[in-house]
Amino acid sequence: MALPQAETPDTDALPILVREDIDGVATLTLNRPKQRNALSRALMAELQRELAAIAADRTVKVVVLAAAGPAFCAGHDLKEVRENEGEPFFKALFDQCSDLMMAINRLPQIVIAKVHAMATAAGCQLVAACDLAVAADTAKFATPGVNIGLFCSTPMVAISRNVGRKKMMEMLVTGEPLDAATAEAAGLLNKVVPAEDLDSAVDALAAKITSKSPLTLTIGKEAFYRQLELPMDEAYAYASAVMTRNMLAHDAREGIDAFIEKRAPVWKGE
Repeated sequence: MALPQAETPDTDALPILVREDIDGVATLTLNRPKQRNALSRALMAELQRELAAIAADRTVKVVVLAAAGPAFCAGHDLKEVRENEGEPFFKALFDQCSDLMMAINRLPQIVIAKVHAMATAAGCQLVAACDLAVAADTAKFATPGVNIGLFCSTPMVAISRNVGRKKMMEMLVTGEPLDAATAEAAGLLNKVVPAEDLDSAVDALAAKITSKSPLTLTIGKEAFYRQLELPMDEAYAYASAVMTRNMLAHDAREGIDAFIEKRAPVWKGE
């Protein structure tokens, strides 16, 4: 499927998305700080293009999704929304956003959200769509659409697959933000650290993941999300088939041999 084209060009002089690759980790930084990194169609299109490129790049083992400026992501660009009214635009916008979230889900690599500040609506959805999430203790999370007469229906798809039903409904119907500690307890985050430790905490987590077999991680990520939606008996049957396929791979044999021989494994990604 062809990637969507941005209908409204971004007028910022700086690139709206910045990519940096270091030691197998690709960091994608949302770079619309004046707009609090709102997800314009242009920004979503850039994210989709980079994710498509990363999916085919075997040198990338982990993706970190970060943001510049005072907020992580303020959700959809409401100014752009008001300037482009009409059902065709709205449908294209929300379809594009859903495609972006699914692209993260289907990416072969593990994606870590690095959340330094407020993530609201589709921005909170973006955090929930990532495989892992680490946040500064100053970050907050909200689905405040109800405050402007717009229920956060698409954000709730990803977030409700992380957060329990009662807490999710409270977020949706009150619009009140969760602090980082509450978001961690609710299941939205893996870890909360002091703001000054966020970089090192994400770096350590990424380094731990890059030390594993990339093939095993790809097989495992796909299997994790697929089995969640299956009845238990079907999930076991599916997982058994995945384990069998995984056991036949070189990296599984190498990993077992390395464990027995008490040495570090040498992964080939096959």
